[in-house]
Amino acid sequence: MVTHYRAALAALAMSTSLASGAFAESHEMALSGELKIFSDMSNPAPRAVMEGMVERFGEMHPDLDIELTVIDREAYKTQIRNFLTANPPDVANWYAGNRMAPYVDAGLFEDVSDLWEGELSENLASTKGAMTLDGKQWGVPYTYYQWGVYYRKDLYEEHGLEEPQDWEAFKANCQTLLDNDIKCFTIGTKFLWTAAGWFDYLNMRTNGFDFHMALANGEVEWTDERVKQTFANWRELIDMGAYVDNHTAYSWQEALPFMVNGEAAAYLMGNFAVAPLREAGLSDDQLDYYQFPAINPDVELAEDAPTDTFHIPSGAQNKEAARAFLKFVTSAENQTAINAGDALGQLPVNSGSSVDDDKFLKEGFEVLSSNSPGGVAQFFDRDAPAEMAKVAMEGFQEFMVKPDNLDRILDRLERARQRIY
Repeated sequence: MVTHYRAALAALAMSTSLASGAFAESHEMALSGELKIFSDMSNPAPRAVMEGMVERFGEMHPDLDIELTVIDREAYKTQIRNFLTANPPDVANWYAGNRMAPYVDAGLFEDVSDLWEGELSENLASTKGAMTLDGKQWGVPYTYYQWGVYYRKDLYEEHGLEEPQDWEAFKANCQTLLDNDIKCFTIGTKFLWTAAGWFDYLNMRTNGFDFHMALANGEVEWTDERVKQTFANWRELIDMGAYVDNHTAYSWQEALPFMVNGEAAAYLMGNFAVAPLREAGLSDDQLDYYQFPAINPDVELAEDAPTDTFHIPSGAQNKEAARAFLKFVTSAENQTAINAGDALGQLPVNSGSSVDDDKFLKEGFEVLSSNSPGGVAQFFDRDAPAEMAKVAMEGFQEFMVKPDNLDRILDRLERARQRIY
């Protein structure tokens, strides 16, 4: 669907309260002509967020004609290379990390490093690494969400457990739960990616963010001893019986009842798990969150935080207006507005933004803004090429069921690495 926004019309529907502060900076630049924006924010709430941003930006620039085209998210994924090549818009949605690499490598995304200078670089520091390739930044982030350990606070208190700060406490908590016939973690690995979350955290905590990204980029052999140490740490949990049985039969949603019923005490998952846990009857007095603890004290803590982004295609016709829109997108005020609970319900990347009065969003914002000095990963199936991600995640799932197969699994992954990269 294509929608045109002209400021004279948009202003009728607009509250002007957001046109102050950083928003007003855009008034300093007189923009004209046409600004074409392609977006994959096709679900109702994200679509409303996208349309609201376009309206507010249009109000600031009366002489600018903004054309917004919203494309179904799955269709967008198959169309993006074609439209970037043949008929590029001025601004396009996409994702950070390796997911943007093919378009950077093909010369289809514009270098926007100049937008990252000064205060903006500081305010968006948590995702700068995810937006950087070859020492340059190729887009800007507008939202992300935290991963971490969501747990039954009431069960922890009942058994005298506290949030673990290190690996030994993490395992000790687990053993106490197991001694009381409670599984440490629920998980459903039917669709593979949930196991990748465990690999991400164990590898980043064992070897650090830079090593993890080098592995995802094909620069490290899967048979490397450092990779084997990650799996050795993982095996400690598997051998304890930390995970619910038969997890290959469950999707991530189908694994939720184990936690709701108290058969499992925690879930390593993204913040999107909170809503269904609440809907299933868990109160915020029963449910809490902690950052995955340190394993190797010599590496800084890094997090998984999948990040959605805006980019300027290199073939854009109105790059001046496109740059102004990207600057507007990253302002603290805009990111506060679009990530609110009645909008995206996620986290602003700008550290100067505020978040809704939701304890999980507040904790996640604190973790990502202040407590993840090691960096922000995009999740394994975004950081690694699709073919490598598929082979690796199959291996992760197999390892969780048959840890004795590790050498064969790693040999298979290494052969795939040599073929794919």
